[in-house]
Amino acid sequence: MATHYQRALIGDEGLTPTSSEGLTFPFGDRAPQPGELLTIAPGIRWWRVPMSGPLKHVNGLILDDGDDELLAIDTGTASPRSTEAWRTILEGPLAGRRVTRILGTHMHPDHIGLAGWLSRRSDDAPILMTRTEWLMARMLSADARTEVPEEQVAFWRGAGWDVEQIATASKGGFANFSKMIARLPLGYVRIRDGEMLRIGGHDWRVVVGSGHSPEHACLLDEERRILIAGDQVLPRISSNISLHANEPGADPLGEWLASIERFRDLSDDLLVLPGHGDPFYGLHARLDALEREHRDRLDALVAHMGEPRRAVDCFGQLFRRPIGPDVVAMATGEALAHLRHLEVTGRARRDVRDGIWWYSRA
Repeated sequence: MATHYQRALIGDEGLTPTSSEGLTFPFGDRAPQPGELLTIAPGIRWWRVPMSGPLKHVNGLILDDGDDELLAIDTGTASPRSTEAWRTILEGPLAGRRVTRILGTHMHPDHIGLAGWLSRRSDDAPILMTRTEWLMARMLSADARTEVPEEQVAFWRGAGWDVEQIATASKGGFANFSKMIARLPLGYVRIRDGEMLRIGGHDWRVVVGSGHSPEHACLLDEERRILIAGDQVLPRISSNISLHANEPGADPLGEWLASIERFRDLSDDLLVLPGHGDPFYGLHARLDALEREHRDRLDALVAHMGEPRRAVDCFGQLFRRPIGPDVVAMATGEALAHLRHLEVTGRARRDVRDGIWWYSRA
């Protein structure tokens, strides 16, 4: 069972409710069954990598990249379930083909957890990622400690966690990321925003977003009107937008909202292939819903600040579900991201008393 801290690391799904109104799902209820590859378009196959947790799977894509060559996008976690699923498709529907490149949309373990394993199994196939995502993955996988750092404990305390919550979250140490990710190779291939990648005779443009992760890579095939969106745009859930102890002065929600504006420059007729959920049409409607819900929550927080509040005091204004131990770390990160954005935009101020952060209306 995943610990609280693990849930924060692999929590692609945010807790802010959003609407899928206005979207069209061209495959209806049809989704890949275990061990099955479903053709999305010529040379593009969709499958679901099973994993533990409420999301149950991550969407993987297999793209033709030559006569017998393949490019794999996103891999699942370094877990027996994900590994066995990979063996099943490599020895079954992909038998006789070679994975020669692996692309990770971003650094979360459910997306690159098996990238190192798959690379070694595939004659050291190179891994393609943006630089920040690669370096973050390398840093977090290398920073495996038996004890939780003091800075992380102070972060939890600042958010309003009590002694029992901190003690529970500290039991597993600080090595959970490394447990969910297979050893990465020393080198990688950097991809950049705006770069064109030639994959199987088609040109794909790298489109970078931020907020859910620092330099998330999406791929756009403008000719065939297809967007591989990873977790930057999900159809029925909001991606988790969290503030973390490794960059407490960041504004991830501000970056997320700015990315929404950037993605509105893309055509609205794209078939969107998300990291979780089903392929859909209706990119602009989805972007509108994501922005609207987050801005509504920001307004609700300001109204809630008739008196100073801690992050844990804001759960009821942000989330329409009970926040239990299984999601408290993720909820805390999301609450802090919203509060930090209010602080950055001048709508709230933060005061520190006895190590606890209190937020008030500016």
